[in-house]
Amino acid sequence: MGRGDLLDQEWAWLELHLPRNVGRGGCWKSHRGVINGVLFRQRTGVPWRGPPARFGKWKAVHDRHRRWSAGGTWERILRAVQADADTEGRIDRSMASVDSASGRAHQHAAGARTDAPRTRGRRGRPVQHRPDEALGRSRGGLTCKIHLAGEGGRRPLAFVITPGQRGDAPQLIPVLERIRVPRRGGGHPRTRPGHLGGGKAHSSRRNRRYLRRRQIKHTIPERKDQRANRRRRGSAGGRPAGFDKTIYKRRNEAGRTINALKGFRAVATRFNERVYIFHGTVTVAAIRLWLRP
Repeated sequence: MGRGDLLDQEWAWLELHLPRNVGRGGCWKSHRGVINGVLFRQRTGVPWRGPPARFGKWKAVHDRHRRWSAGGTWERILRAVQADADTEGRIDRSMASVDSASGRAHQHAAGARTDAPRTRGRRGRPVQHRPDEALGRSRGGLTCKIHLAGEGGRRPLAFVITPGQRGDAPQLIPVLERIRVPRRGGGHPRTRPGHLGGGKAHSSRRNRRYLRRRQIKHTIPERKDQRANRRRRGSAGGRPAGFDKTIYKRRNEAGRTINALKGFRAVATRFNERVYIFHGTVTVAAIRLWLRP
């Protein structure tokens, strides 16, 4: 076992949710070695040809990560691991926090063809590529942004990847819509946190109306311009938003979750041209955070 590889306890949790061998040819014999190779590349940020030979052929590691990213396998594994944590009572459902972080895109992440043929995912289903590939250009170069909702234990519940110049407020609803923690005993998945904390960048009338409709209590400070506009309108501007300083102090949990994700160099710097592969890269990092005892 090398540094950064899956521990025996982590592998025992993860092995239950991995795809089984299908068809002929003995495919997918070395799940553990290949996944350790993916984690090595995530942690170090080396090119795909860089991992040591003990992980097997580099092309097998690359292709399995690409196919599982395209077919949604990594996402299904993440949901299964979250369900296990929920059954064991390891999810802090009292509060969730939202935050975002921009990351630089390597020069090799640029230049993806927008007219490239669509990649086939699980059971031959085509994977649609975004025309912008979630890359934004600014004075600093190419950037992308991870919008994340994290639980109280500083582990990610859901995330969305956008170009770096996108604002935080329009992405709050898409992030919350992606929170789906299955229940092992059956029933609807858990989709609502007990309380939501956000920053001023997430403040908007549309977001607050959405949170009230879903009956999600929230602590999001009001921006000065929004407060001034509400006061100028008088009674038509509505009531001021409630704010609890004690609860708001816990919003740093989302930022600490992002810092944990960025501990993986392949997440802190985007090397992938295709956004669906980078989405799989972030998902693998999230799975590793959930597997840690």
